[in-house]
Amino acid sequence: MSVSTLTEWLRERDDAALARLLGARPDLATPIPADTAVLATRAGSRASVARAAESLDTFTLTVLDALLLCDADTRTVKLAEVAAMLGAKVPRKRVREAVNTLIDLALAWGPEDALSVVPSTREAAGLFPGGLGRRSSELDGRDLTTVLSELSEPERRLLATLADGQPTGRSRDANVIVPLEQAETPVQKLLARGLLLRLDAETVELPRQVGLALRGAHPMGQVKANPPPVQTTARILSTVDSTAAGEAMELIRHTETLISVWSAEPPAVLRAGGLGVRDIRKLARELQADETRVTLIVELALGAGLVIATDTSTPQWAPTTQADVWLVSSPPQRWATLAVCWLDLPRLPGLAGSKDLRDKVIAPLSEELRRPLAPASRRRVLEALDEFEPGTGVDSVDDLAGLLAWRAPRRGGRLRDDLVRWTMREAQALGMVAFGALTSPARALLADGPAAAAKQMAEAMPTPVDHVLVQADLTVVAPGPLEQTLGHEINLVADVESAGGATVYRISEASIRRALDGGRTSTDLHELFKTRSRTPVPQALTYMIDDIARKHGQLRGGAAMSFLRCDDEGLIAEVAASPAGARLELRKIAPGVLVSPVPLADVLEELRAAGFAPSAEDSDGRLMDLRPSGLRVPLRQRPKGTALPKPPSQEQLADLVSAMRAGDKAAATRRGRTVALAGGRGADTSETLALLQEAAAQGRSVFIGYVDSNGTASQRVIEPVRVGAGILEGLDSTRSETHRFALHRITSASLVEDS
Repeated sequence: MSVSTLTEWLRERDDAALARLLGARPDLATPIPADTAVLATRAGSRASVARAAESLDTFTLTVLDALLLCDADTRTVKLAEVAAMLGAKVPRKRVREAVNTLIDLALAWGPEDALSVVPSTREAAGLFPGGLGRRSSELDGRDLTTVLSELSEPERRLLATLADGQPTGRSRDANVIVPLEQAETPVQKLLARGLLLRLDAETVELPRQVGLALRGAHPMGQVKANPPPVQTTARILSTVDSTAAGEAMELIRHTETLISVWSAEPPAVLRAGGLGVRDIRKLARELQADETRVTLIVELALGAGLVIATDTSTPQWAPTTQADVWLVSSPPQRWATLAVCWLDLPRLPGLAGSKDLRDKVIAPLSEELRRPLAPASRRRVLEALDEFEPGTGVDSVDDLAGLLAWRAPRRGGRLRDDLVRWTMREAQALGMVAFGALTSPARALLADGPAAAAKQMAEAMPTPVDHVLVQADLTVVAPGPLEQTLGHEINLVADVESAGGATVYRISEASIRRALDGGRTSTDLHELFKTRSRTPVPQALTYMIDDIARKHGQLRGGAAMSFLRCDDEGLIAEVAASPAGARLELRKIAPGVLVSPVPLADVLEELRAAGFAPSAEDSDGRLMDLRPSGLRVPLRQRPKGTALPKPPSQEQLADLVSAMRAGDKAAATRRGRTVALAGGRGADTSETLALLQEAAAQGRSVFIGYVDSNGTASQRVIEPVRVGAGILEGLDSTRSETHRFALHRITSASLVEDS
């Protein structure tokens, strides 16, 4: 049966169809629509229509344009008219599927022989649906085929250009309209014939009838009915995962280095917010990475709460206490923290380095990078990759961008294709994509969350090794990722020289002294290399350890503010007489003992700079490590990403539909005696109680206006069952369920008159 309005059509839809509509267009359900009329009004608003159109693919949008070209916003049209507008080569089945999609979204309604679209669709679609101009009443009834055949070649070429592209053009010849006899240029002649319309002194428009005549069998041009092809390559999934695991380990290493570097020298926060160019370049040298990767790492560190801007008069970017928790976690857990942070990060690291509207460079960590819709854009890209078989990846990012552009051409704005490229680049750096394919940990993260993803990454990462290879040139080769304890010890006694599948460390006097300062003894170091090296320990390394250990700790300090003691009186005298001793205000208080008003850590640092090798001891004479652990800032509040809103459940959708049905019934109910106070202040409780008790006694239904605890107003038709203790308990006839209503929240009550 044909219906004349969207409201009537929605009322005739079944509950399942309305639930699907509210699920697909959640903006229609907030706040809860009082009835179907309210739902229809919202569905027809320009903002809601534009939002719904963002989810449409290119072909469905083309069908929507065809409906508008058939004037479906002012009259009913047949499906055959729409199919004819699209051209004979487009399958009728595809047109029907697209129309059904529009109907499911309430952008169109009616049967195939009487289709309509909401009027605001024309505003949301733009000025020229299908690339065709507006209709000219002067051309109605004219034989355009004959008229066009009489045109000169320059005139036909001009019209063809406008018909194939934008239907408007600029020309100074549009300044005045002259009779055909006086026309000299093609534009003037076409204006005189009515084949062009003058918009202003420099703009002309091609009428719709002329555009359709020129396009012939393709009124909508070349219709893209199917998505563009994407070239893919299938690889062994284990190869994809292991390659991605290598990237993940590199990301973890770089993040560790970031924390270490910023612990010692936290960079300043720019006056306008963000991280300065010099600091980015300095960090890039430390990480031996490009600035694009460094930007991603600092953004992840900020998003994961590993770094934060200090709340001081001169703010700096410094690691937080959360960084220490992250550092002691296992590598898969550290990766999962960064991966889930990136997935929900409401920022676009790819924008850093570009210029804003004021032609200023956008700095990393600045507010200009904040984009609340960034998480949704990332998920679209990853979910598109998830559609391929595991191990199958796209050969070209441009192909993937083209596919997503076809699926949602109105989503993403001017950065639409850039978002795809940035997402793929960042996902590869995080080990979520390799060879253009989604990895197993990434699939687990999308489907089951970070715990499952960490488990998958642990399986993909190489098994930690428990040994190293000490070389004669005092380098140490780790043939794989080291066990956490072994890795800590090797990093203490040696410096990373090169990283990769096999990490190379360099042992030096400074690194050995660092290990001794950290509380290790020469025996500990000999035992470390003896038990953990698969190659013989070079004699040069043994001599170096013994020689440095022999000198190390001869001079010991304590707090007095601080003190120094040594059994070698000559060394004590040398220290006291040195320039460093003078600066430290050292004085002798006993044989072999010096004291200073300077803190012990500063004393040790000054003496080491002067060429001495002191060490610190505790109250029991044991060596202790006074090296600064680096700046740490308490994490005031864990940064949270912009979580995507969860779609309503089926139960919630059913409740929404039920509430609308109740509103429809209430709106159609004939009301009898009514209890309500003037001025909309609500109903008098005593009179309401009396009316409800009367209805319950007589078995009559009542119409009530009700405001719930959330402030949402609704109207219901209720069959009272029990009234008392400030509560109305009644049967909602629309769902045959019993509900309870607080009497003081009832704004009005009316007896329902029999029809």
